[in-house]
Formats: sequence, structure tokens, C-alpha cells
Amino acid sequence: MRAKSQLFDPHQSMNTKNFEVFHYKDTNPSDVEVHHHNFYEVCCFLGGEVEYLVDGHIYHLNPGDLLLINPMELHRHVLRNENTMYERIVLWIDTEFLQKFTDDEVDLTRCFDISLPTHTNVLRPISAHRAEIISLLGELVRESYSEDSSANFSAYGIFLHFMSLLNRISLYAKKQRERAAESDLVAQVLFYIGENYDKEISLDQLSQNFYISKYHLSHEFSREVGISVYRYVMLKRLV
Repeated sequence: MRAKSQLFDPHQSMNTKNFEVFHYKDTNPSDVEVHHHNFYEVCCFLGGEVEYLVDGHIYHLNPGDLLLINPMELHRHVLRNENTMYERIVLWIDTEFLQKFTDDEVDLTRCFDISLPTHTNVLRPISAHRAEIISLLGELVRESYSEDSSANFSAYGIFLHFMSLLNRISLYAKKQRERAAESDLVAQVLFYIGENYDKEISLDQLSQNFYISKYHLSHEFSREVGISVYRYVMLKRLV
């Protein structure tokens, strides 16, 4: 049986057609550049000093926060203190699998729907819900990695319970404020790219639009986002 908690594995592809769960505990995990994938992701943040870039928005996470990522959203984690233990439980969910549990009364994909005006990438549950969520995810990890013959059925039940609770919480969630980018310039550029990625965008054009040296813009953007302006625009167009 694989370990219930493990060091971060930078692979970003699913091996199953339902869901996969990982309990990661490490310091200074392998870096993963801005990316997107074809499945839903839920990250329950448990400890460390980390921020997440999600589709041009930067969020500072507190222990117990839930990060919801739609397949269409570019994202990456950014460690702010590599000497602290970074702990989280990550749940990957196949899109077609989750849609099987949708009908006229129930839609477990709703919490990921970026078209809804109430959508938010970060949920900050009340303490009672936070404790229940962490407990459910802990049980899901144990059953998913168990060799018991009935563990698979138990894991499915826990998964559905968790997703029902997650959607219930998202109905009443408040939008979490983004952390202001260390450079307001980067925040403005990210917004501009998000609104105009289907048009011609170049570093020269951006430097003229924002009245700043393209070398300084390139440096600040790469430092804050982790990749170049050009690569971010290309990735945005591929989503």
C-alpha cells in the first residue's frame, strides 16, 4: 500500500476515470509552472506559507481554506517561505465522472462553475465545516489507499458526501479578497491579458500601454507569475 502522506509529485495527469486524492507534506516541493489540466481540482490547504495564482488572481491561503480550480483556469502555487512545512490534501476529479451525479435537482459541478456571478476560487469555511471537511478528506485518503476489499465503495460514499458539503458551502460563500500583487503593475498586466488575450499582445505593446521599460516589466512579471509574458499569453490562448 502506498503511503497516506507523501512528498509532492509534480505530474499533472490523472491515471483513473473517477477521482484521485493525495496528502502532500514537504518543504520546498518541486516547482510547477503555470498550467491547466482537463479535470477539476480541490486543494485543502493545511499548513505553510503559500499563495496561489489562479487565472490572473493571486490568493494568500490560510489553514483550512479550500481552493477550487476549473479545467479552464491557469494556476500554480508560490511558496513564500521554503523553510516551513507545506501541507495540503489535493483532490482531482474527472469531469465526466462528476457530471454523472448531475440531474434536475442536484449539480455537484456547480461549485466549479466560473460563469456564476457568485463563483469564487477560495472558500473559507466556518470552523465547524472546516473540521468536517478535513475529517472527510482524511477518511477519503485512508480508504483510497487501503487494501481492504470494501475500501473502494467506502471511498465513493465519502467522496459524494464531501462534494455535497462542498457545494452547500459554496452557495453561501463570500468572495475572498485577492492579495494585491507585490507590483500593482503585474496585477494590471494580468487583467489586461485576461481581457485581450485573443488580440495581438507583445512586450513592446505592453510597455507602451503601461509606460514602463519592457525589461522592467518582463522582470517583474516573471518574478511574480513564474513565467514570461509571452508564455503566459500562449497558455491563456490554449485554455
